[in-house]
Amino acid sequence: MKLNQSARLSVAPMMDWTDRHCRVFHRQLSGRALLFTEMVTAPALVRGGAVHLLDHSAVEHPVALQLGGADPAELAEAARLGAAAGFDEINLNCGCPSDRVQSGTFGAVLMKSRDLVAECCAAMIAAQPREVTVKCRIGVDDQEPRDVLPRFLEAIRTVGVRRVTIHARKAWLQGLSPKENREVPPLDHGLVLEMKRAFPDLHVSLNGGIVSRDGARGWLGRGLDGVMIGRAAYHDPAGVLLGADADIFGEPGTAMTREAAARAMLPYIEAELVKGARLHQITRHMLGLFHGQPGARAWRRRLGEEAVREGAGPEVLERALAALPEAALAA
Repeated sequence: MKLNQSARLSVAPMMDWTDRHCRVFHRQLSGRALLFTEMVTAPALVRGGAVHLLDHSAVEHPVALQLGGADPAELAEAARLGAAAGFDEINLNCGCPSDRVQSGTFGAVLMKSRDLVAECCAAMIAAQPREVTVKCRIGVDDQEPRDVLPRFLEAIRTVGVRRVTIHARKAWLQGLSPKENREVPPLDHGLVLEMKRAFPDLHVSLNGGIVSRDGARGWLGRGLDGVMIGRAAYHDPAGVLLGADADIFGEPGTAMTREAAARAMLPYIEAELVKGARLHQITRHMLGLFHGQPGARAWRRRLGEEAVREGAGPEVLERALAALPEAALAA
């Protein structure tokens, strides 16, 4: 499936959450949704040699590497490393508002430097064969989004970017925490729709405030090309991803259930434990699998308490499943 199609529904890059174990789990729930890495900084790859941050498994595809940085040459090299590692897409972060990102002069602060962003994108495109995309905000601080955003999109389109994901909130770089920046600035979904109409040749995905497949279908029906869901896809992964292949991508559905998705993780868990992983590093991403189902609290408690114990193995997952009522297992 082409990335433009996969990007109809994507799971947002989320620091400390969308690691390789999380992505393998999410892939059990949807074979089509586009998955993203956590943001990986270009300096870590190029100067720090932290190429282990590019580790991923074949089952994760289609999967995009999100990069953070502000130096065109460094981002170009990081993009080249990402392409060589097998990622399907290279995404530039122009939306993260954290202090650490600001101190590196990248993330959301790049909304103030559209010419630099264009230069970075051009360098990344020239350095490797994968598609380069951008994730941005509608603006930062006192910027007027209706003035800033179209100029930003025009700048990156001019150098060859053809897909963009827009988080429909401003980022306030001073005065709000990263968590508050995800919740406090008002959403302006209408502006993102306006940008799609103004730039019909761009593939525009909407991020921010969308918590369900029904919500995603609604925005797709209004003319947007894609929807990116973050925290809801993590806390209620089955609610967002299970059934998405049929609902969002129009593919014949399978009889996948929450139980089947959990059991599909067992071979992966066994292989990762042999490599030295700890069970809780994987199962922490599965705590929300039975969200809203009978027995969900007991599932979370059992995994949360038992998976952290020394020597914990697949039997913990088996016991947690065995304790669930039939109604939850069949959902």
